[in-house]
Order: sequence, then structure tokens, then C-alpha cells
Amino acid sequence: MTEQTPDAGPRTPPRPAGTNRRVLAPLALAQFICSFAGSNMNVMINDISRDLDTTVQAVQVVITVFLLVMAALMIPGGKLTDRLGRKRCFLAGLAVYGTGAVLSAAAPGVGVLVLGNSILEGIGTALLIPPVYILTTLLFTDLTARARAFGIIMAAGGLGAAAGPLIGGLITSAISWRAAFAFQALVIAIIIALSRSVTDPLPPDPHRHFDIPGAVLSAGGLTLTVMGILAADNSLALAAALLAAGMLVLAGFLHWIRREERAGREPLLSTSLFRNRDSNLGLVTQNIQWLLLMGSSFTVAAFLQVVRGYDAIRTGLIFTAATVGLLASSLAAERLAKRRSQGTLITAGFALTVTGIVLLIGLVAGSRSPWAFTPGLLLIGLGLGVMLTPSVNVVQSAFPEQRQGEISGLSRSISNLGSSFGTAIAGTILVAGLTTNAYATAMATLAVIGIIGLVAAALLSRRRRGRLRGAARRGSAGRQGPL
Repeated sequence: MTEQTPDAGPRTPPRPAGTNRRVLAPLALAQFICSFAGSNMNVMINDISRDLDTTVQAVQVVITVFLLVMAALMIPGGKLTDRLGRKRCFLAGLAVYGTGAVLSAAAPGVGVLVLGNSILEGIGTALLIPPVYILTTLLFTDLTARARAFGIIMAAGGLGAAAGPLIGGLITSAISWRAAFAFQALVIAIIIALSRSVTDPLPPDPHRHFDIPGAVLSAGGLTLTVMGILAADNSLALAAALLAAGMLVLAGFLHWIRREERAGREPLLSTSLFRNRDSNLGLVTQNIQWLLLMGSSFTVAAFLQVVRGYDAIRTGLIFTAATVGLLASSLAAERLAKRRSQGTLITAGFALTVTGIVLLIGLVAGSRSPWAFTPGLLLIGLGLGVMLTPSVNVVQSAFPEQRQGEISGLSRSISNLGSSFGTAIAGTILVAGLTTNAYATAMATLAVIGIIGLVAAALLSRRRRGRLRGAARRGSAGRQGPL
């Protein structure tokens, strides 16, 4: 059931459909470039490490810290939209992101690359992505139109992540890895120009309380947790200490927000967001989807370049199979949504993705041909394209518009935390021993996590089918009337 909030306040009348479609262009393009940034560096590992005189592990850290900064700041970023306004946060995020892209393109060393790519692009993404999902939810009030809009945005995001290695490989091979960051800056400039058509459906509330201690605790806990995973290949004792510290800080965050609620103050994240079981299961599936996408992308890209010795363009071309699969299933998303429930689509998506990972293990072990990667990557792309949109729609539609700032920040944080976990887990296993066995171990770990996602999707599907049957029985009883 959709949670109801008292004192909803005035609703902004829906705008003409044509206007909303024009708004979709900058929103979808923003999601595309942020997802592209998370995966395109996977094919530049060798080029960046040689040019900046650093190691593969250092480049992995740059990629993971970018994903981590996004995840850690996405909840505060979503909350700031209520205080500053959705369009203002969107434009501020674009400006910070663009600055980071320019700085990364000119980076003389790995330290500046961390500042530009990991920090500034991460902060920019955390500011601009929550407004994408909030504006989509507010502007598209009809469920069918909202599902279609989310389908376009999620297709753009999935396409950016899947096509990132191909586009990044082409640019790196034709020009240099620095040109890939210049490409990002150019796209950001285009988005800013297109954003003139974006208007904020709700006025900002500059007096809205912002929970600074909660923001610090949530970001600190998430940071320590991912750092613990990254430290596993160097020191298990350090990894355990960081993970324990992360859990402790997150427990402190939970205690803090409960205390704020008891005191009648607005916390960074309301505990009531976790009382909707459909939303909770949807968040689990979102986290694991992006974990599988980024984890498999990093694993395959690192294996091809470091073990097989492929260059950036050859590595990117192999990922074309995943791009084609994701694009095909995304284009069919609207037709599939009319025929199957959202829970069924998420379940089917996980089944396809896990099958694809198993194929990547078996076929690659039996053949050195680059074609051995094609069936598995194709199925992963198909599976992710089928389930990305339904998962987002389940979560966003579970709450009214007054809660969209909170749930959008939480949803994007959970998804980007999945991306961080995927890169950190797979990267840690690979860097510990870049061999064929390490590749198989990393992919097998992803397959096991994918099965967990499949179970969560099946539970979600069963819950939603049960509610529909209950509603049908109540409707039938109402039509029958009293005897």
C-alpha cells in the first residue's frame, strides 16, 4: 500500500505531456553520463596506470572511491533537494561534475585524478541524480506514464554502464583516456543547455531542517564499510577492523535518527521508509542489480586487459554483447510491463543475469576465444534491462510526493552502494591474484550474490501476487453484495 502523509500541501497541476517528454531528455542524459562514468574507466586500467606511473590496484581504488562517494552522499543529496529545490540541486551537481571531469582530463598524477574523478564527480553525481528521480515521479503522475519515463531513464543508465567500456575504449584508442573525460564534460554542457526546459513542480523550503550529524554518520559508516572490503587483499585484520568500525558507525546513525524522531525533529532518514516491505525488497534488488553490473564489468575488463593483454578498444568491443542485450530488453520494457507484473520481471531478470554469469565462467574456462564472452554478456545485458526499471518503480511509487526527496536519496544510495560493493568485491579478489582462477572465483562470488537477489525478487513477486488475489476476492465479494 502507498504510505499516506498528512498535510500534503498543494499539488502542482500536471504539465502537458509534450513538455514532460522534453524534460526527460536532460534527465535521461544525466543518468546516462553518470552511469557511463562508473564503467568506462574499466577499459582504461592499463592506459591510466602506464601514463600516470601507478598500479592497477590504484586505478581500482579511483573507480571504487568514485562509486563510494556517490553512495555515501546520495542520501544527504536527496534530502537537500527539499531545502534548496530540485532544479537548483540538479544544476549545482552538473557544475561540480563538469569541473571534476575537466580536472580529471588534465590530471598529472593519480592524486589529481582522485580529486577530479572520485571526489568532485562523485559529489556532483550525488547532487544531480536524486532530482532526476524526484522530478520524474512528480511530473509523471499517471502510473503508466511514470513507468514509461522510468523505463527511458533506467535504459539510459543501464546503457551508459554497459556501453561505457565500448565508448571509453574507442575514445581511448583513437585519442587517449583523457579525451574520455573531455567527452563527459561536453555531455554535461549539453545537459545544462537542455535543462532550460526543466521546472521544479514544488517550491523549495529553505527552512527545512537538515540533519548534519546524521549525514556525517551515514557517510562515515558507508565509507568505512567499503574501505574494509578494499583492504581485504592487503590485510584481513585491517579489513575486519574497518568493517567492524563501519557497522558500529551505522548502528550509531540508526540510534541517532531514532533519537531525532523521538524528539520531534526531522532526521536525515526517517525509519518509516523501512516499514514498506515491497519497498524494502525493491531496494535489495536494486543494490544487487548494480553490484552485478559493475562487478561483472570490472572483472571481465580487468581479466581481458591484465591477463589476456587486450587493448582498450578490443576490450570495449567485447562488451558490445552486454550493450545490445540491455538495449533490446530496455526497448521492450513497456510491452513487457503490460504483460507481466513488476515482480515477475525482476525475478526473470535475475534468472537471466545469473545464467549469464555462469556462462561467463564455463565458456571462458573452456576457450581462449573472445567470442566465449558473448553469450554470457548478452544474457547479463538482457537480464539487467528487464529488471532495472521495475525495481525503481516499485520503490518510488511506494511513497507520496512529500517523501520523494528521502526515498530517492535512499534508493540511489542503495544502488550506488551496490556498484561500490561490486567493484570492491570483484576487484579485491582479482587484485589478490590476477589469474584464471581469480577470475572464476570473482564471477562465482557474483553468481552467489545474484541468487540472493533472485530470492528477494521471488519474495517480492509472491507478495504482490498475494495482494492482487486478495483485492480480487474483496472486489468479487463487493459485487456479489448481501444475500
